[in-house]
Amino acid sequence: MWSQYRVRAATLDYSIIEKRDFYGHAAWHFRLMAHTTNTMRTVYPLDDQFDSYTDAAQLASLQYEMYIHELAARESHLFRITTGAEPAPANATAVRALPGTRDAVGIIYALRAVDWQHTPEFRAPVFEGRNIYDVHARLEAENDSVLVPAGQLAASRIAVDIFENGKQRQDISFHVWLAKDAARTPLLIAANVPIGTARIELLSLPKR
Repeated sequence: MWSQYRVRAATLDYSIIEKRDFYGHAAWHFRLMAHTTNTMRTVYPLDDQFDSYTDAAQLASLQYEMYIHELAARESHLFRITTGAEPAPANATAVRALPGTRDAVGIIYALRAVDWQHTPEFRAPVFEGRNIYDVHARLEAENDSVLVPAGQLAASRIAVDIFENGKQRQDISFHVWLAKDAARTPLLIAANVPIGTARIELLSLPKR
């Protein structure tokens, strides 16, 4: 939802596709599907898919894939995240990054994996398809409550700041509310970005 206009603009579907071997690494395959809805779909039809292959042990990005379908445009981008000089495969672009770099999909799962009771701050480089930013996340409230379509739920509130070239971006910031359950289910992501304020809300609790 873009709260500047109070319209439900899109749906986002996060999923874990599988755990598999990825070129010698045990890896999670995460996927994010984005679709505009309702009036926004008439104005700007969007059906994007983002795939993250993330190291199962370190939760660092191995490969990030973007499949963009917006209006009449279609683009595909595959980025192999590497900390060395080894070449990327023929169908991918090599991204030289520091060890522990996440991608724009995998960072959500990385935040869920943090033991926030004993880790007041988490930092990691994050590649979002064009640039690598430094993400600083900190526990802002251990015991909070949030109202989303899934219900009124207890949560921990995480503040996320974005740094570029050592300077904090004043035009971009996030808050993430994680449920106080074993999976640390994301309940709400509130983002301040240059084009407005977005709320990504959990519609229903995962089935047990």
